[in-house]
Amino acid sequence: MKMKIVGLTMMLMLSSAAFAGCIREYDGPVPKPEPGEPEPTTLRILSYDAFGISTEMLDEFTNQTGIEVSLSRAGDAGGVLATALQTQNAPIHDLILGIDNSYLGAALEAGLFQPIDVQTPVLAAHATSPYQGDLVVPFDYGSVCINYDSTYVDGENVTVPESLWDFTGENWTGKVAVQNPRTSSPGRSFLIATTDYFANDADGDTDYADWWAAMNANEVIVTDGWTAAYETHYSGGYGQWYDGFLGDAHAVVSYCHSPGVEAFFGGNWTTSVALDIPGASFAQVEYAGIPVGAKESAAAITFIEWLLSPEINSQMPTLNYMYSALDGYDLPETDGYRHHSANPTDAEVSPAEISANITNWLNEWDTAMA
Repeated sequence: MKMKIVGLTMMLMLSSAAFAGCIREYDGPVPKPEPGEPEPTTLRILSYDAFGISTEMLDEFTNQTGIEVSLSRAGDAGGVLATALQTQNAPIHDLILGIDNSYLGAALEAGLFQPIDVQTPVLAAHATSPYQGDLVVPFDYGSVCINYDSTYVDGENVTVPESLWDFTGENWTGKVAVQNPRTSSPGRSFLIATTDYFANDADGDTDYADWWAAMNANEVIVTDGWTAAYETHYSGGYGQWYDGFLGDAHAVVSYCHSPGVEAFFGGNWTTSVALDIPGASFAQVEYAGIPVGAKESAAAITFIEWLLSPEINSQMPTLNYMYSALDGYDLPETDGYRHHSANPTDAEVSPAEISANITNWLNEWDTAMA
């Protein structure tokens, strides 16, 4: 069935797996140099498992520039950061792709990146708002929020939640799936959103830790990664076409444009809706950076400029299932992709704030969920 193929594609593109300590590599074609010719430049790139640039596109980059590509993958954004820091004193990569703004503060504090000067088109405000320095460049973005199944939320017996507190009620007992923020990038992003949401809501007597404790008491489903939450537990997603599907959760933490992706591959049909509550989402921006001590910095700049070219970056919604970082490009209108995607007012938490507080937030989350 079409949707079975769709499910596999979406799983590969959107899932966030915990860093497992293993690296898989793609090595582009390496033609043998003629006698006397210099060895070709090889650009060593580190990214996450779901990075969507295909081998065919990497081959085309090589054909255009003469730069060979060796692409290593290391789990999700957290795995990329962990691998980069482990090799920081003796870099084995020239370009790092996919550390997002929920991890960026830690990378900057560690002095991981060197300043870069790249020529790019005008970047979208959403892509540049978390960080305006010269150490990394955004290449895509997308907001993380709660999605719900509209076949369960009918507006009468179960109304559309107007506050995150609504999910602590009996209609949602055991029916919400989230990801562990210690092992999942979307889970981490959503935890960050809740810290800001509850710091600015009308109730000054409770905070994010109180809400998480209430969710724990309401039997919230916690998974290690996005795939298990969305594919196995969420009733409104493509997982219903897979073996092992439970469908016991009618709401899930995912991307605010996940319903649009569902519709795009489902012929403009989906029962999934992104919950647009101001401040209850987090804009996740993914960055490209060159580590200090990189061997092939010039080749890395060439690749960044290629990645941010309109020809390539305009395809991010169907390559990486994220928004293009370029100004003037939106999600496709085709098959309801744009129509079914929410454009929320996100929480405002800077990389510096995250870096300063994330340890405490994670510890309080542990306590709330114990």
